[in-house]
Amino acid sequence: MTERTEPTPGTPPARLRRLTSWLLHHAAARANRIVTRHLDRPADRMRYAILAALDEFGGISQAELCRRLGIDRGDAVDTLNGMEAEGLLRREPDPTDRRRNVVHVTAAGTARMRELDALVDAAQDELLSGFTPAERARINRLLHRLADLPPG
Repeated sequence: MTERTEPTPGTPPARLRRLTSWLLHHAAARANRIVTRHLDRPADRMRYAILAALDEFGGISQAELCRRLGIDRGDAVDTLNGMEAEGLLRREPDPTDRRRNVVHVTAAGTARMRELDALVDAAQDELLSGFTPAERARINRLLHRLADLPPG
């Protein structure tokens, strides 16, 4: 018979704590809580991703924007409409295919992205406060490798 030790209250079973998938799920949930707490409003998470993509890739179609971010096009429409109404982005007909829109970030959108950069950076610092810069870089490298793997 296995001798049982009294676990610390709130400690999950060791069998679960050994599972990488379980650990990633809980690390992601913690990261989401921290980032959400730092952002001005919940919608800023998607807005930040959209602004970052437009800043890096320039004007791209709505469909391509959603593909690059891994978000549903239907979910993005309301956010894009709101961002356009606030002057954070503009949509123009694609000159090669007028059925499509090309989305561009505006100066106001770039300014808002810089504000969000500071909030997201503060969240990252809180999330990774117990790690050295070298450990942070290693975590990022390993997560990049893991995220780039095709589905199992």
